[in-house]
Amino acid sequence: MKTITTIKNSKGKTPLTVITAYDALFASLFNGKIDIILVGDSLNMSFNAKPDTLSASMEIMLYHTKAVCAGACDTFIVCDMPFGTYTDEKIALHNASRVYSETNAHAVKIEGGKSREHIIKTLTQNSIAVMGHIGLMPQFVRSEGGYKVRGKSEEDILELIEDAKAVERAGAFSLVIEGVVASAAKRISESISIPTIGIGAGHDTDGQVLVWSDMLGFFKTFTPKFVKHYLNGAELIENAVENYIQEVQSRAFPADEHTYTK
Repeated sequence: MKTITTIKNSKGKTPLTVITAYDALFASLFNGKIDIILVGDSLNMSFNAKPDTLSASMEIMLYHTKAVCAGACDTFIVCDMPFGTYTDEKIALHNASRVYSETNAHAVKIEGGKSREHIIKTLTQNSIAVMGHIGLMPQFVRSEGGYKVRGKSEEDILELIEDAKAVERAGAFSLVIEGVVASAAKRISESISIPTIGIGAGHDTDGQVLVWSDMLGFFKTFTPKFVKHYLNGAELIENAVENYIQEVQSRAFPADEHTYTK
């Protein structure tokens, strides 16, 4: 099982594997295989069919984090801090402390660079491990007018590098880089000593993360450019359901081996 120390020491070595999970069942399938499980606020979209992550609450995240922890006791687990739960140091410390006291998660994740440095520093100084997140930040989708790829200009790249350095300076043990031009993500990764985890940021980061329903092909509405399907999950389930319907209607199921006779 990975620890804060082994994660930090993975910089520049074998890339870290990270995947989201929202329940005990899927967490148990990833347990002991994936390096890090992220209980992402992306569950608000892939699990609750909301248009964005913004309405995910602290209670929702705690509920799902407890479930994931129950299913994956041998994997490092990170809980996403939802929108509005770390607006200042006091609120952030209160909510992040709830993650530690009410779940077995090992760390929390916070979106933002320089503007969140003081928040991250407060948490790390109070013994709460923090994973940072810069680049395309889903919690900023409304204020920034949509999901926009970052790192297209030298000015933006330099800003992202400063964000990364601020997150590291504040004591974060790792950093997610999302939706950033690959060459820019490489420069960001090279500018800091903590491992970077990319999503839509090329292969020159220190790890990769994908949403489980994207990776396994369950989400059919659209496929982001950075997603690769490792399983045609939706089609497999649809075929299985159709098979079940046919067998029930033809009385082929339940067969004798599925029936109590005594």
